[in-house]
Amino acid sequence: MEVLNYTEFRKNLAKSLDMVNDDAETLIVSRSKGKNVVVVGLAEYNSMVETMHLMGNEVNRKRLQEAIDEMNGGQYLAQKLIED
Repeated sequence: MEVLNYTEFRKNLAKSLDMVNDDAETLIVSRSKGKNVVVVGLAEYNSMVETMHLMGNEVNRKRLQEAIDEMNGGQYLAQKLIED
């Protein structure tokens, strides 16, 4: 996680945004009045939203945990993927 003040961020905007996207880095932009912001890449944001959606329902959480427990307990069937 990187932290830049607003002036540094503005001065190096393209470089900072490239770092966020290319390195999957989270960037905090600190501002003088304490209203800081976080910059994340779109792929990372979409991943967070998907996780919140999946975990936002008790039934989903339980089912996902059951699947993880089964996998960790060796209760799974490995299959080859069909190739086109």
